[in-house]
Amino acid sequence: MNDSSQIQTRRDFLKTSALAGGILAAPALLPGNLFAKSNSDTPKVGLIGCGGRGSGAADQALKADDNVILTAVADAFPEPLQASLGNLKTKHPDKVKVTPDTQFVGLDAYQKLIDSGVDVVLLATPPGFRPVHLKAAIDAGKHVFCEKPMATDVPGVHSVMESAKKAKEK
Repeated sequence: MNDSSQIQTRRDFLKTSALAGGILAAPALLPGNLFAKSNSDTPKVGLIGCGGRGSGAADQALKADDNVILTAVADAFPEPLQASLGNLKTKHPDKVKVTPDTQFVGLDAYQKLIDSGVDVVLLATPPGFRPVHLKAAIDAGKHVFCEKPMATDVPGVHSVMESAKKAKEK
């Protein structure tokens, strides 16, 4: 048994859905400057944790905005820092503005990077360190991208939750 009113309703639904989908997809298909204001600021990014994931996060951050620059890097050890910095300079020669004075090595390197004048901190250290680093960055008023997991134990999770609460208040 064929009910033509249901077929017509389904067809109308499909037509309407296709039209709505096209309208919603239009911003993605049209040039970005029609819908978005371009950024005229130059955000200064600092990377804490220069391993593979940290280097990937920095690479993605440098691709995210034409004006963003990497101004500082920090790691507990010099070898991954130098390897990461070399790779990032090769991929983004005009966006990596890290000087010898803004390359920090050691267990206190995170605090030196936070104090170096960066606007955004990328946290890609081993997860046991992240609650301390996140708290320091939030206390300093920095914007933060923090890799997951953010903590490895209950006190760390509580610290992260407090830092998130403080960030929302700011």
